[in-house]
Amino acid sequence: MSVLPRRVREQAYADWLTERLAHYLGRPVEEAASFVEHGLDSVAALSLYGDIEEEFGPLIDPTDIWAYPTVRALARYLALRDPRPGGDGRVRAAFVFTGQGSQHPGMTAGLYLHSTGYRTHLDEAADALLPYTGTSVVDLILSGDPRIHQTAFTQPALFAVEYALTRTLEESGVRPVAVLGHGIGEFAAAVAAGALPLSAAAQLVSLRGAFMQYLPSGGGMMATCAPAYEAADLLSDEPGVSIGAVNAAKATVLSGEIAGLERVQEKLAARGIAAAMLNVTHAFHSPLMEPVLPRFGTVVRRLPGGAPRVPFYSTVRGGYTGEPLYEPYWTRQITSTVRFADAARQMLAQQTPSHVVEIGPKVVLTPFLRRMGGDRGPVCLAACRGPESNAVDLAGVLSALDAGPLSVPLAED
Repeated sequence: MSVLPRRVREQAYADWLTERLAHYLGRPVEEAASFVEHGLDSVAALSLYGDIEEEFGPLIDPTDIWAYPTVRALARYLALRDPRPGGDGRVRAAFVFTGQGSQHPGMTAGLYLHSTGYRTHLDEAADALLPYTGTSVVDLILSGDPRIHQTAFTQPALFAVEYALTRTLEESGVRPVAVLGHGIGEFAAAVAAGALPLSAAAQLVSLRGAFMQYLPSGGGMMATCAPAYEAADLLSDEPGVSIGAVNAAKATVLSGEIAGLERVQEKLAARGIAAAMLNVTHAFHSPLMEPVLPRFGTVVRRLPGGAPRVPFYSTVRGGYTGEPLYEPYWTRQITSTVRFADAARQMLAQQTPSHVVEIGPKVVLTPFLRRMGGDRGPVCLAACRGPESNAVDLAGVLSALDAGPLSVPLAED
């Protein structure tokens, strides 16, 4: 297939897929109808995968046929995976959003004071949050208020920062080819993907943080250098402790009752595996969060949520999901393990981004992403490296991304 504009390439893939599916099914195929509706079985799907591999090379995995289950969706994915996205070397940037623990007093203050674009978007997010937080997150950030570490303020403030960074990048021409969020970062990722409007996300993150803050204390979290399977083995005798996050091959976070965590820490030390308690107030992403679910679910059911319009890699599912992001997803997310490593690896393999941009107030996930990508992986950048980051630093990130415009557009050409 020759180098063509993306819209033309998508239609070329769609025409080819329609012809091949009609061959297997013995009847015409509609581009918007699901393969299941057409009666495609697993044998025919594998045959279709073989045809794609033979015709175009290793653009997809066999499971992608079910992950993108219509001609239109699969054609769009094939066009995105095409190693010649436009023939002009444009950057393909994926956005990865950090979670709770990355906050700090005064975060992004330098950007706010010296970047008009960032200031505008942070003010926009703060205004959307204000009816629920009662305090402007801008005032909270600029004053260096230590309440930034209280969950009720941490979660909306992080969301505001990530929303503002995203909008600033997009305004400069950096449009993501995929998004992935860690914990609370999934809300900013959902807004970036068009699955949540700002108003609904602002309400959700504010209430989520407030509900969690007023849970009884007594839980905690612990970072370990254990592989997930080894950590799971040690938890067999600790029903009050679960795996809160899997960030890399040997970066597993445990969450649950403090006494149980301390016993696991002793067992890890006996095996020569490092572990450290985290400075948190609650056992996030564990069953100890369950008392939040009824109230939170009631709120979420009243708010709009839709399917992502940008490939969304879920740390609840551990990979790509095209499902609508509404009440069942956000309620489950509260107690689910953050499967960051699985989701990130799949995103890197399926989307083959040229760059990955970590969006948050400081570097947290970039080292994991660099190791996953290896020498041939994408360039990993942080939109904000830490407390001293300012508008000059952000301009450097934009320059590295060759911004304006750069990523493969996801709207029609």
